[in-house]
Amino acid sequence: MSAMAPWQQRMYAQVVATLDAGRLGHAQLFCGPAQLGKREVAMRLARRVLCETPAGIDACGKCRSCRLIEAGTHPDYRFVSFIPNREGTKLRTEIVIDQMRELSTQLSLTPQFGRAQVAIVDPADAINTAAANALLKTLEEPVPSRYLWLVSAHPARLPATIRSRCQRVEFRLPPVDEARAWLAAQGHAEADVDEALQAAKGHPGLADDWLRNGGLDLRRRVTADLQKLARGELTPQEAAQQWIGDDQADLRLRFAADIAVDRARGLTDPQGARSLAAWFDKANRSRDLLRTTVRADLVLMELLTAWRAASRAGQEIRDR
Repeated sequence: MSAMAPWQQRMYAQVVATLDAGRLGHAQLFCGPAQLGKREVAMRLARRVLCETPAGIDACGKCRSCRLIEAGTHPDYRFVSFIPNREGTKLRTEIVIDQMRELSTQLSLTPQFGRAQVAIVDPADAINTAAANALLKTLEEPVPSRYLWLVSAHPARLPATIRSRCQRVEFRLPPVDEARAWLAAQGHAEADVDEALQAAKGHPGLADDWLRNGGLDLRRRVTADLQKLARGELTPQEAAQQWIGDDQADLRLRFAADIAVDRARGLTDPQGARSLAAWFDKANRSRDLLRTTVRADLVLMELLTAWRAASRAGQEIRDR
């Protein structure tokens, strides 16, 4: 089992204390920003609940139950997420009613090992309406020693009737110094850590992902492209073609929107700040449009043309 980040360890210890005090309800909602390790904490807790000989706050890692969980064959543990579509060509984008019905049936059975049953649903906010109704029935009729844990970065998307029946295990961003130290411990260069953490607005999981997978380099390229557009060294058509040249257009737009906000904060003239705020809104609407059948190059060309116009207007104001 890999070492947990400090904020994960704190949340895990807190939930184990609740469990050992006999105050852990049958339904938990692990919620908070994506990529903070909610699923890892829930899975570690499942090992602890099902372990035959727990060692302190952790599972022993050696008993039959621990070995079966490690092998993915424990009869009293279920992990529910996206399944393939009927054609088997790709994963569904929703968790469907058949999955919830199967889970409900499983949780109604006697645990095969006699200790408990644990089911984790991730991402719970992907449960569709029919599946949510089936899940609600399970939540309304809890059975002792049956645990149902929902993991979600967007808990507001869950019906209020489901949220109200769960205890919340809420993850928050850790202190900046702790996030910085953890990122440095992952082997990232100090200068890159500060830049990535600032870009990720203090989110260490996101910063780590960008540092490992080229996201920070992509953000630097987006910054350079926007500067070139403002100076007239790059046309909106050229930039649009570059931005749709791979599958990272959405991330580019996220970075561009964040850059606009950062630039607006540094302005002293209200008109320029309002112009960048309007462009920020337009960038986020463009992200939504990219998920439709609208031509991506046209969406981006219009957006980047607006950026060039906003940048020139801002320069004229500064030159007065």
